[in-house]
Amino acid sequence: MEVVKMNAREVAENILLNIGGEENIRSIEHCATRLRLVLNDSKKIDEKKIEDIEGVKGMFHSLGQYQIILGTGFVNKVYNEIVKDSSNVDTDNKSEVYKDINIFQKVSRTLGDVFLPIIPILVATGLFMGLRGLLLNLDINLPDNFILLSEILTDTAFAFLPALVGYSVMKKFGGSPIVGFVIGLMLVAPQLPNAHAVGRGDADPLMLSLGALSIPVIGYQGSVLPALVVSIFTAKVEKNLRKIVPDFLDLIVTPFFTLLAGVIAGLLVIGPIMYFVEGYIISGFEGLMNIPFGIGGAIVAALQQVIVITGLHHAFRALEIDLLASTGGNAFNALSSGAIAAQAGAALAVVFKTKDLKKRSLYLTSALPAFFGITEPAIFGVNLRLIKPFIFGCFGAACAGLYSSLVGLEATGLAITMIPGALLYLDGQLTQYFIAMFIGLATAFALTFFFYKSEED
Repeated sequence: MEVVKMNAREVAENILLNIGGEENIRSIEHCATRLRLVLNDSKKIDEKKIEDIEGVKGMFHSLGQYQIILGTGFVNKVYNEIVKDSSNVDTDNKSEVYKDINIFQKVSRTLGDVFLPIIPILVATGLFMGLRGLLLNLDINLPDNFILLSEILTDTAFAFLPALVGYSVMKKFGGSPIVGFVIGLMLVAPQLPNAHAVGRGDADPLMLSLGALSIPVIGYQGSVLPALVVSIFTAKVEKNLRKIVPDFLDLIVTPFFTLLAGVIAGLLVIGPIMYFVEGYIISGFEGLMNIPFGIGGAIVAALQQVIVITGLHHAFRALEIDLLASTGGNAFNALSSGAIAAQAGAALAVVFKTKDLKKRSLYLTSALPAFFGITEPAIFGVNLRLIKPFIFGCFGAACAGLYSSLVGLEATGLAITMIPGALLYLDGQLTQYFIAMFIGLATAFALTFFFYKSEED
């Protein structure tokens, strides 16, 4: 089949023409697959013509944005073509979007903005864990020094996770990122006993005496919520200090009191509270997934892609990180992969049932990214548009989730799913992983193929 190379410039010009021109754009940005636009007047959009543009895989309105699905790589080129000659276009639409969304959506987007810069590090760490697991399962005799080096690769990011979170949060909330990094390091200082070791009874907390009070102090290695909330608090402190501290004292006074307030709040107030809350969240989440006979896993998997539609799926990043840090495994990754495989299967079935060659090509290019963990093109370009395939995809996800829970599938990392996600199961679970993906894909494909009536029928 001949591959037609799409012209990013032409696509950009056609998009501009059918959204009311550059002057109708309030702000613009893009994610991995979608062009995200905040427009002054959404009535100027000609959705029918945009849908017919070569390279456009779908579009939808969400969180105050008009989002056009273009696919990985190509979206970057189209975005660059739009903004390179547009000096008046705002390329950061976060402030505009935040005006028009509810509190739950704001929390979700904030978590996404915070964890997005951290994810590549965690992905790499998870891959190192998987590769080490593969070597050990092959009974390869590895030198002790090699094992030690591998532990440095796999453990460092999680041991100092609060520092990474602190840096990202401070950057997001307008504080000094390096101050957030230091605050995070203070939460895991070597003088502090490891929280997980304290929880297991292997270590005792430090007891800080304040008059009649005796306060236990622990470290927060691998924890997310304490660093997240402490860093937000620290960013607010720093910004307020800069408003009142004279410029000639700012270099000394502001960081001094910012760090002091941050570490006191982190170790004595916010940290203990958030650690307590974090424990209950993880327990509740694990409790749902551990409902007997795999029922909990089926429920979580069935709802996972529904949550993706709302944009609230970013919140699960924190839970996945906590699961890895506290249990050493990420059961949610297998449930997500099964849900993604099911949506891919449903979209493929639509491809086979579609007779119109242009639509079939469009649906196929929308389905393929799902095999690499990106489902938005398949969801918004095919399944959700046609409704029944999306529902069948959710049912297939439940079947995959049921199997995953029954066999105890757990990833060694996060953020990659489907075919790339196999690297997170090289510690002996690779066969079960592919069986789970096949169950999700085959179930959704069969249901869609036999019970979905094509638009052309």
